[in-house]
Amino acid sequence: MIVTILKFGGSNFLDPEGYHRVARHIAQRLATGENKIVVVVSAMKGETDRLKAQILDLNKQASPSNLDAALAIGEMKSVCRLEAAVSRLGISVTSLNGYGLGIRTNSDFGRATVESVDPGPIRSALQEHDVVIAAGAQAINQSGRLTFLGRNASDLTAVVIASMLEEHACEIYSDVPGVSTGDPNIIPEAQLIPEIGYRTIAKMSRYGAKVLHHGAVEYAEKYGVTIICKSLTNDGVVTGKTVTGHGNARSVTVARDAVVISFASVAARDNRRALLDQNDITAIDVEQDGRPGLCVMSDTDFAKQIVAGTCTPSFRSTTAVTERDTSVSRLHLIGDYERAVSLARQLHETMYPRAGGRTV
Repeated sequence: MIVTILKFGGSNFLDPEGYHRVARHIAQRLATGENKIVVVVSAMKGETDRLKAQILDLNKQASPSNLDAALAIGEMKSVCRLEAAVSRLGISVTSLNGYGLGIRTNSDFGRATVESVDPGPIRSALQEHDVVIAAGAQAINQSGRLTFLGRNASDLTAVVIASMLEEHACEIYSDVPGVSTGDPNIIPEAQLIPEIGYRTIAKMSRYGAKVLHHGAVEYAEKYGVTIICKSLTNDGVVTGKTVTGHGNARSVTVARDAVVISFASVAARDNRRALLDQNDITAIDVEQDGRPGLCVMSDTDFAKQIVAGTCTPSFRSTTAVTERDTSVSRLHLIGDYERAVSLARQLHETMYPRAGGRTV
């Protein structure tokens, strides 16, 4: 059985019409000869933040497992909406959420790690239906409790499903058709990188780039899954770039939701950095107001959860702008977002003078 794996991010679901647009694309793929399709979906844009806020309004100290169960609702709602839109077109379709995907994780609620997979449930669903819609970013632990794979981790779900079904590629649809030298939404001159390697984009993701989840890229490299970046527009599909084993480029990344964690001493900072390293979270040494600190630009909720359980540091939200070339990364912490964007544009212009008229 040959299976096509597609993943649609929240930017595809800005309104109900987004679900119909994706459904029509699925119908077109089937009409042109593709046999079986698994579609992984993210929550509607903004839904995850709304769900988190609702829980924290009730209890600022809500448990990580409570938050995981709540956040997973966003993807479940998206699954139900897309199933309804696909079914309306007369297509045989079913859906699976974290309880039925066959993906098991550890119990690190907030950003669980995949430990084992069983393709049986998805294969069985595909035997009966042409399309299976899967909820992204969620699974269950060994005790059967729902776990969340992390923010923006629907990419990871898609790559895991491709690997478990022994398919060697998956298509990731977002609001941009590939990996660029900067976020084109804030740096208009940013250009698509002609070819990019797994490790390069994984590092960019850890520094704030939102195109692909770093865990998905690292899993794809480990299991030999090619990631094809695409964008679905009203005019059709825009195919971007493929993530494979090679390719590098200078870039500027902006992490709007970065967090600086300050400590009373260098020793305390170093101890907590080691703890974050053990949990595969990238943290950069910084100094804020004369105190040693760490800047975390991705997996920030999980990082705060880990550190808060060991001491009483202070947390401060900021925007982190990182300029990267092939060997060096330079970090700039800017409290004001608009100033951060202005700096990012200046740095990009320095890297790529008159980038609008050149290729990378």
